[in-house]
Amino acid sequence: QVQLIESGGGLAQAGGSLRLSCAASSRTFSIMTMAWFRQAPGKEREFVAGIRWGGTATDYADSVKGRFTISRDNAKNTVYLQMNSLKPDDTAVYYCAAKRYSTVGHSTPEYNYWGQGTQVTVSS
Repeated sequence: QVQLIESGGGLAQAGGSLRLSCAASSRTFSIMTMAWFRQAPGKEREFVAGIRWGGTATDYADSVKGRFTISRDNAKNTVYLQMNSLKPDDTAVYYCAAKRYSTVGHSTPEYNYWGQGTQVTVSS
């Protein structure tokens, strides 16, 4: 079983920045493809960004391209989401997700493990 624990959420002003972290309990973290999803009130959970298990391939939702950056530190079993130029539309609960090997996917059923979520609120 893999446990994922997110941190770093909070309140930011529009145009500001936040960095989310997701720590994984698995010793096989280096072979886990990791992703961030988010869910706003009344909306479905949506893909935000992902990084392949090899660490060289990333993918982003169009809505965050150029503003968000996903990265990973295999030595620390941690994946990060640097969020810049935040907008009120980025307000949501952000979830970390993981699956073994494979490429980055955009759909929630592809991922086997999920964190509990961390709230990000962006004020205008």
